[in-house]
Amino acid sequence: MKIKLRIFSLVCFLMLLVASCTVSYRFNGASIDYSQIKTLTISNFNNLAPLVNPSLAPLLNESLRDAYSKQTRLVQVRSGGDLELEGEITGYVLTPMSIAGDGIASETRLTITVNVRFSNRVNPNKDFERSFSAYQSFSNTQTLVQVQDELCQTIVDELVETIFNQTVADW
Repeated sequence: MKIKLRIFSLVCFLMLLVASCTVSYRFNGASIDYSQIKTLTISNFNNLAPLVNPSLAPLLNESLRDAYSKQTRLVQVRSGGDLELEGEITGYVLTPMSIAGDGIASETRLTITVNVRFSNRVNPNKDFERSFSAYQSFSNTQTLVQVQDELCQTIVDELVETIFNQTVADW
């Protein structure tokens, strides 16, 4: 009886030990040599689009800072970072898409365009200046005011992911 109890206890202990050992790996796509690149400067992106949504620039700026903060170990500094990101919002455009039989658009597309200048002080051949655009469509059963916040968040999330991948992910 004592042998069975010891075997049972040993098996329970081993099962508990195996269940408590887990390996966690987080892949974020960043390929940064942290021995050379330690800091990042993200300047405020101003809204220079002809049609201005006043909440767009703060949303983009915070989303960019959050993405780099959460997905890298870079220290964000006000100026002179090893990596530097700056630019401006250049487009906030509404385009009628599907035209119904009565000549009224049944769907409208909101497109946001951001011009980005990226500088890599450690590896200057990775510097670039480029425009990034993303869009979302909405039905004519809703007004822009009703869907604007949600659309902007979705578009900004897509833009931030694309900018992040172009700046610190080599794929």
